[in-house]
Amino acid sequence: MEQVNNRSIEEFKSYGYAEDILPKSPEKRDWSTFNYITVWMGAVHNLMSYMTVAGFFVLGLSVPQVLWAVMTAAFIVSIGYVLNGYAGSKYGIGYSMLLRSSFGVKGSIIPALCRGLIAGVVFFGTKTIIGAQSFNVIFTKIFPGYMDMVPGFNFLGLDFPTMISYIILWVITVGLFLGGMKILSMFSKWSSPIIYIFIVGAAIWAISVAGGFGPIFDYTPANPTSSPLVFIACVSALVSNWGGPIVNIADLTQRAKTDKAPMIGLPLGMIASYILFGITCVALLVGTQIAFGIEGFNIVAAIDQIGNPFIVIVLLLTLNIASTSYVVFGNLLPSGLQMTALLPKVFNVKTAAILTAIIGTMILPWKLVNGTQALYLFYSFIGSMYGPITGIMLTSFFLERKRTLNLSAIYLKQGDNGEHKSGYNVIACTVFIISFLIVLSGAFFKDVAVLAAISKSAFLSGLIISGVLYAIFYRFNNHTTVQERETGVKAS
Repeated sequence: MEQVNNRSIEEFKSYGYAEDILPKSPEKRDWSTFNYITVWMGAVHNLMSYMTVAGFFVLGLSVPQVLWAVMTAAFIVSIGYVLNGYAGSKYGIGYSMLLRSSFGVKGSIIPALCRGLIAGVVFFGTKTIIGAQSFNVIFTKIFPGYMDMVPGFNFLGLDFPTMISYIILWVITVGLFLGGMKILSMFSKWSSPIIYIFIVGAAIWAISVAGGFGPIFDYTPANPTSSPLVFIACVSALVSNWGGPIVNIADLTQRAKTDKAPMIGLPLGMIASYILFGITCVALLVGTQIAFGIEGFNIVAAIDQIGNPFIVIVLLLTLNIASTSYVVFGNLLPSGLQMTALLPKVFNVKTAAILTAIIGTMILPWKLVNGTQALYLFYSFIGSMYGPITGIMLTSFFLERKRTLNLSAIYLKQGDNGEHKSGYNVIACTVFIISFLIVLSGAFFKDVAVLAAISKSAFLSGLIISGVLYAIFYRFNNHTTVQERETGVKAS
């Protein structure tokens, strides 16, 4: 771990950088291995992840294939966490500032906006509307006439009860974030056990109504497939669901007490959580399909079949706790940090996060989650952004810079363009744009087999394409050090 002295931090602060984006001094690195084990344990069990796995069965994967897809995704995500989080734990800096070493001081604006604003906004909106739809079921159990309120009301495609549910969840999510990191850490630590108690109970019930493990493992989807491309596409979709945290994992690893804390904690927590997630997810989705014939493997409808209003309410609230944890740590926090880094005089982390939540509603997210096809198109889009960003960051840090950063070339005085005269790492920005266009094009040119296959595994394809391209061309970069810029003398 590279310790940053307080004198350097004070110097960087004098340049106008907000406290939230300065390097973390040793006394502010307060996350242990246990924090990293638990940070995503509850969030794994979010409604959007269940919807994603439900799509695997719709696409024709068998139960063993689904379980393999889930565990493969967990392994890939864990590798992404460890590799892309290393720089954050070593230097105590977050994603927004780490981007400067890869894309340049000005060039970092492009991936920062992609992750912090575009993806953050869309993820906040989609996950909140999915949660609101589950709130409809909860409130209907308490108030049987809830869904009949204000019949005929239509606000840009949103009915009145769902609008109320959305507003309530919006306020809860934003309010939790505004409570600060200590409350968030405590929320993550204590919500996970609650989530696991109820989600395991629901899985046991589903296995029981299906007649045991045997019928579940023997289940055959309506349109079975053995295509490797479909399997890869499913793995990539689940990885894309966690692509955002992979990209900005430095926002969490910068708080690590030691380098080993996130390297051990993140994989252990993710893989252990996904073992249980795979089992409970398959049990709930397939068990209720066998017992009740739930159309489209709808997870909310599946839980509603439990019948006992109290259990249904508690279980849906449990899944919403997980979703809220994901939204807060995986979307509002990085969005706030990115916007603060871009416009420190306009935003702090909290005001930027509130703006993200507002815009996340203005994009009408209820129009984006109306089926499996729309969900996978969404994953293709965000994977086309996340994959290339990750590929460039990893190649830049491990290959180009040999795991060494100069913080004085990252935290600069206003008007200083850093290592690149224009402020843009032209190679990185060009590779990002090319990779993004190649990967996303397959979603629109489906008749071109190669492009279609690339698009179906958007995150993985984007990571590989961008990593290879940047590895080929990064040598054309002409880096200058702070000393060279000040003296005008090129080091030998």
